Amino acid sequence: MKIIYFSAAYSPHDHRFLSALAETEHEVFFVRLQGGGKQYEDRPVPAQIEQVQWAGGERPFRWRDVPGLVMSLRRVIRKIKPDLIHAGPIQTSAFVAVLTGFRPILTMSWGFDLMEDVHRNRWWEWVTRFTLARSTFFTSDAQVTRGKAIGYGMNPERTIVFPWGVDLDHFRPPAVRRRPSTGLTLFCNRSWEPRYGVDVLARAFVRAAKSRPDLSLILLAGGSQGQVIRQILSRGGVLDRVHFGGYVSQKELPHYYHAADLYISPSHVDGSSVSLMEALACGLPVLVSDIPANKEWVTEGENGWLFSDGDVDALTSAILRLADKRDTLSEIGRNARAVAEARADWKKNFQSLLQAYELAAQLS
Repeated sequence: MKIIYFSAAYSPHDHRFLSALAETEHEVFFVRLQGGGKQYEDRPVPAQIEQVQWAGGERPFRWRDVPGLVMSLRRVIRKIKPDLIHAGPIQTSAFVAVLTGFRPILTMSWGFDLMEDVHRNRWWEWVTRFTLARSTFFTSDAQVTRGKAIGYGMNPERTIVFPWGVDLDHFRPPAVRRRPSTGLTLFCNRSWEPRYGVDVLARAFVRAAKSRPDLSLILLAGGSQGQVIRQILSRGGVLDRVHFGGYVSQKELPHYYHAADLYISPSHVDGSSVSLMEALACGLPVLVSDIPANKEWVTEGENGWLFSDGDVDALTSAILRLADKRDTLSEIGRNARAVAEARADWKKNFQSLLQAYELAAQLS
């Protein structure tokens, strides 16, 4: 099957999808919608994947460019003659794809497109409905996003949910995990953007650290809230207890999960979070906001804990409570790994995407 994989940019997630597709019998062409902005993936596109040169891919997406992008993509389609276009996020790549009139199109939600972007204004809502109504098939990584898609007009019988999952061989528990007997190290690698709530964690850490001098925090990534987050930590007098690791490679990432005692995700918006699955796979107990997608993965007191989304007091209390229950962390960590092995195996879950390709092609 000839497949055009049409994505907004080239992220670690795109690299993972393309790497897996490169090992299949399919002939895959990568079309990138936009350039510019921050580049998080420095690994090259797999050699077996053909990168397509077209009108897009050089600068950030702009609505006024849509007519030209549609015409250019039509030319790409005429040249390649694909059997299927795999496109997402919904309001950008998938929207441009459906405007070409080509079918079949498998629209893939990236989570934030249905949990956040659709609420920007009526135009974004209209684009969402328009795109889903013209999508042949739909896939997402969580039941909550599937439900949203159905609410915006997607045929429920033409959907598949599969958590993207992680490499369980790469993300695995350390041979020997440091016992948190002389301190508790918290870890978060969510981007410093409003949707991910890292400012909530910063405020909670300041409060918890006042009564627990043995707490420390590892923060990876960065983002538009960088100055705000650093100010919160600095004014709280805890900056010297925070390690800022910046952006790290996938190769280095397990080291940070292994160095921590508790993973925290204060995200306000998510599908099935890959970083959450990475933490579970590393046997790291998790403390996450009680948004619907997180509740699909975390059972209170079994493989982690939940706190009220956006509630600094609740997160502070949870951190302090767990600091007093360090003896429970090992068992919770083993349960976390078991959940990852059962539900977050990328190699197994990827087969659902191939199944979606077949179903979408049959509907053309």
